[in-house]
Amino acid sequence: MIKDLLHTERTGISFEVFPPKKDEDFVSAFDTMRALSTLQPDFISVTYGAGGSKSKKTLEIASFIQNELHIEALAHLTCVGNKKEDILSVTEGLASQGIFQVLALRGDRPRDMSDEQFASREFSHASDLITFLRENTDFSCGGACYPEKHYECFSRETDLANLKKKQDAGADFFITQMFFDNDYFYDFCDRAQKKGITVPVCAGIMPVTSASSLGTTISLSGASLPKAFTDLIAAYGDRPEEMRKAGIDYCIRQIQDLRHNGVKDIHLYTMNRPKMAAEIVSAIR
Repeated sequence: MIKDLLHTERTGISFEVFPPKKDEDFVSAFDTMRALSTLQPDFISVTYGAGGSKSKKTLEIASFIQNELHIEALAHLTCVGNKKEDILSVTEGLASQGIFQVLALRGDRPRDMSDEQFASREFSHASDLITFLRENTDFSCGGACYPEKHYECFSRETDLANLKKKQDAGADFFITQMFFDNDYFYDFCDRAQKKGITVPVCAGIMPVTSASSLGTTISLSGASLPKAFTDLIAAYGDRPEEMRKAGIDYCIRQIQDLRHNGVKDIHLYTMNRPKMAAEIVSAIR
């Protein structure tokens, strides 16, 4: 189980991948998973569409990782657009494939979800989903955390209190949203420890290899950009190949600094790019 791996003293790395949008892309997706498996990650998490739009695809990819590649699979599970029976249907499907670990998330509000539907949803928060899963299934639950706070939360202290609710509900570990300034992560860990957060925390790291993807990345994460990173964009943003190399180098140095400061577990947002992941893993190992 992932929770057991994270409680050991070894240093580890895990990956996040996403299922293909089109059915015809599944063959290449499996090839991508095979390539990533050669890097020997501790586990691979598989994202999940808002409102369950990709739940079947998540199951197929997670099953391939778990049963064909024999790597621990962590299926993302969002609740914002789901009812309790929907959640149980998804977990029954996962269990049928031998998958008993999920990353329990509220998820982003679907665009077609009305204000009335959003206000009356069965699961208001990820902590509600974790409570439901622990009461009705045998699943191990991970949760998300935010070094700079969730973008919808008005204060860091409130955000940390919400994280404690997830732990109290039964979260076994946390994976952070991406961040680009390690000082935010170190400060977060210090504050979380004082708050009574005792479960393992994996540092989520996103390589940014093109300037064009930066706006979307930041809007989704709410992460701040340190001067060193903005200087990198200014210097290489209009030169794609140099930007790719500089982005990977920044990611490598970020992970090396985390490791130097005692951070054991890194969760790499691979964007389904095994070549990029291989360059990073080779450098940090």
